[in-house]
Amino acid sequence: MRLIVSAVLFVLLQGCAASMVSNVVTAPIKVVSKTADVLTTSQSESDEKRGRELRKREEALGKLSRQRAKARERCADGDKDACERAADLSDQIEREQDRAR
Repeated sequence: MRLIVSAVLFVLLQGCAASMVSNVVTAPIKVVSKTADVLTTSQSESDEKRGRELRKREEALGKLSRQRAKARERCADGDKDACERAADLSDQIEREQDRAR
């Protein structure tokens, strides 16, 4: 009986040992591939990032354009400070557009 139990335990332990050795051998490969995935930006991730940047820039330009339109309206009503503000906003819009190119 002891011989049978010993034989069964030996067979079971061989499977566990083989599995553990397999995990130990493949672990460095898994770590390296995971690190490469983390450090590498895929094309779709790069495209998404570019899209977000473009949307933010367009939102900023839209906000500046609305502010300039309001300043121009006040300028047309005779507010000289608003005229200067409209000119400053126009310069700011131009700089933003140059940066986008």
